[in-house]
Amino acid sequence: MYNFKWTLLMAYRDFRQNKSKLALFISSIVIGIAALVGISTFGDNLSKDIDGQAKELLGADAVLSTNQPLGDQPLDTIATQKSTEINFASMVIFPETGESRLTQIRALDGQYPYYGKFETTPIEADSVFRSGGREALVEKILLAQFNAEVGDSIQVGEVTFRIAGELEGVPGQTGITATVAPAVYIPMGFAEETGLIQVGSRLNYVNYYQLEAENLDEVLKPYEEEWEIDNVRLETVESRKASTGRAFANLSSFLSLVAFIALLLGSVGVASAVNVFVKEKLASVAVLRCLGVSSRQAFVIYLTQIMLMGLVGSILGAVLGSFLQIALPNVFSDFLPVEVSTDVSWKAVGFGLGTGLLIALLFALLPLLKIRKVSPMMTLRPDDGESNKFSADPFRWLVMFGIVLFIFSFSFYLLSGWKEALGFTGFVLFAFAALWGVGTGIMWLIRRFLPLSLSYPIRQSLANLYRPNNQTISLIATVGLGTAMISTLFFVQNQLLEEAKFADKEDQPNMLMFDIQTQQLEAVSQKVTDKGYPIMQQVPIVTMRLSEINGKTKKDNENLVEDDRLSRSLYNREFRVTYRDTLIDSERLVEGKLRTYNSPQDSIFVSFDAGYAGRTGINLGDEIVFNVQGRPIKTYVGSFRNVKFNQVSTNFLVLFPENVLDNAPKFHVIITKTGSDRESANLQAEVVRAFPNISVINLGTITETLENILGKISFVIQFMALFSIATGFLVLISSLILSKYQRMKESVLLRTIGASSKTVGKINTMEYFFLGTLASLSGILLSFLATWLLSRFVFELPFRGAYEEAVLVYIGITLLTIVLGWLNGRKINNQPPMVILREG
Repeated sequence: MYNFKWTLLMAYRDFRQNKSKLALFISSIVIGIAALVGISTFGDNLSKDIDGQAKELLGADAVLSTNQPLGDQPLDTIATQKSTEINFASMVIFPETGESRLTQIRALDGQYPYYGKFETTPIEADSVFRSGGREALVEKILLAQFNAEVGDSIQVGEVTFRIAGELEGVPGQTGITATVAPAVYIPMGFAEETGLIQVGSRLNYVNYYQLEAENLDEVLKPYEEEWEIDNVRLETVESRKASTGRAFANLSSFLSLVAFIALLLGSVGVASAVNVFVKEKLASVAVLRCLGVSSRQAFVIYLTQIMLMGLVGSILGAVLGSFLQIALPNVFSDFLPVEVSTDVSWKAVGFGLGTGLLIALLFALLPLLKIRKVSPMMTLRPDDGESNKFSADPFRWLVMFGIVLFIFSFSFYLLSGWKEALGFTGFVLFAFAALWGVGTGIMWLIRRFLPLSLSYPIRQSLANLYRPNNQTISLIATVGLGTAMISTLFFVQNQLLEEAKFADKEDQPNMLMFDIQTQQLEAVSQKVTDKGYPIMQQVPIVTMRLSEINGKTKKDNENLVEDDRLSRSLYNREFRVTYRDTLIDSERLVEGKLRTYNSPQDSIFVSFDAGYAGRTGINLGDEIVFNVQGRPIKTYVGSFRNVKFNQVSTNFLVLFPENVLDNAPKFHVIITKTGSDRESANLQAEVVRAFPNISVINLGTITETLENILGKISFVIQFMALFSIATGFLVLISSLILSKYQRMKESVLLRTIGASSKTVGKINTMEYFFLGTLASLSGILLSFLATWLLSRFVFELPFRGAYEEAVLVYIGITLLTIVLGWLNGRKINNQPPMVILREG
């Protein structure tokens, strides 16, 4: 009968002799489990709070929106309250300074929101705004940008409003939304007076309803088909809750994936720590075998010890993670539409404990299996070929398969897609294989080609990289993978920022003016050219919808089987098109021919963006009927273009030939380039003062906004990357400390035969310099590959190597490794050999 009590006693007795070493094993998984528990708890609380605050997300029970006036709706008579809104993009001017900015104007009538409230400073600003006077509520980020205050004036079109309050929060809106499109709320009664609601203006009409109905879906269902036909979008509390939940479930999965990467780094530390621990215990196991202990009993003793340590590490990580999740709502505050609670999630705690134990088991098993092959003869012959027996052990391959299966299963759970999970698992395996290949390759090269002409300290430090009990592969794997992940994040971020700075490029325009009415076109063009700026593009834009494709209307398409059905977005989308007979720099013809239209007898051939056509199922030759302000126009798909939408230009999904839309209602866009940001601001102010309905996009401002957004995203990414950095740091420390016990005898031997402390210190420093260099360079090269793949296939941007940043990363990682190595070995260098030998 198996004596489990005896096993626990033996494990405890051995633990007392190895407390410090096993503590390093624990530290390898604490940070990763803390990150996992903290993020899982945050995700659970966020999901719970989205459910609990669902009505505050929408601010109403039902919302109808479209780009045409809504008119009378069935809900008007059954709603207890109704509010209306017209929102559109337009310029605002701060009269005190004359500065202007493109914003989202929201003309509101009624008591919306019915759930939640406008958070304003001062608090009474909301009631002042609704009093009927010329009062406006302005986003705080907009006031801060122009140093405006409550009580100042803001001009919207031809009407000047008093700023009644600073708008700090709107139901369902996040800080990022305010950064991209800061809102200015004005009373609906002054919307027409602003002069901004004109033919061709891009307006969105919204009705908010409060409904007292137990089963809202049954109330709304009879009208849904009619709304679908009229292109009216319906949103309810449940639909908003579902879409918000999906979006933040994806965020939670991404964050958990970051925590999982930290766990994987910790797993390498677990395997490394246990590997060194087992090597030291092989002689003790051989003695136990001589005393009659079976290999199975010896294996269970140390497995029990490791599992208990894994449990302790998981508990510590779960406790730390429960405290960590208190800080996460503040870190993600700019991205969250609800107030997130900080309750402990026992589900997340249990998940973290289970994951920690599984990692401890899987990654400790690989080195622990060596114990099963230890024979009593090892007491006489320490090296009797056990390593060869271990390499042929079928359980070793079974454990390796289990590790791969664990990585795939965990990533599948987080990413909810087998392709994504397979890709992530493949990248992790490739990264580990590449770093393992670097480590083994370097060891083989040094062993084979180490020059004897090198100085003794350098030769000795290089030899240490392949001698028994080296930590070369484990250090390169942990430090290299951590370096690769962090470097990739920084490199991709810099790449996106560099691409965003298009305003500084000599060949790129830096100002776009749109919503220019036809009767204003000549005057605006004259104003630009009088300032000495070029008209780089002058483009007419016509708004239309698609009503038929190959004779099938929207209703016909819905009745088709799913495989034959075209994308719904074709019928629901409002297309903004232009007309010309030539391509511009951002376009390339990839299929078909760009045809002209010369007489009413000619067929009209349009050109589609190839990517959009592929996504929606449009083919060459398809007959498409467009509805242009109530007039049907029959066209045929004559060609496909490859359009570079990331290039600053007037890029369109659909291009008409000339002579077709000349008399259609339209507005115009003018693109120009000024010499500096100051010149752009002056021209913008002058145009907006003369033509209040015209909107101006200053690309320098867009770059600044984009950098602001990327800065916030960068902070979040860097915060999450701290878990991987901290884990890698702890694994690095544990690997170096564990290697100290292996190097101590060699260093003492060198000191004993006459080597000075300086020589021994130089050897150690050079060894850690080589380790840090190999690990950091391997990680940087891996990050360059990852950045190139992301640039090429995800962001479709030209690859730009961040070489200066790479040098800084290399210096930082290498110096850190050297410093830790020096601190690790200073005891050996500072004391006489006999003192260290007695302590050992």
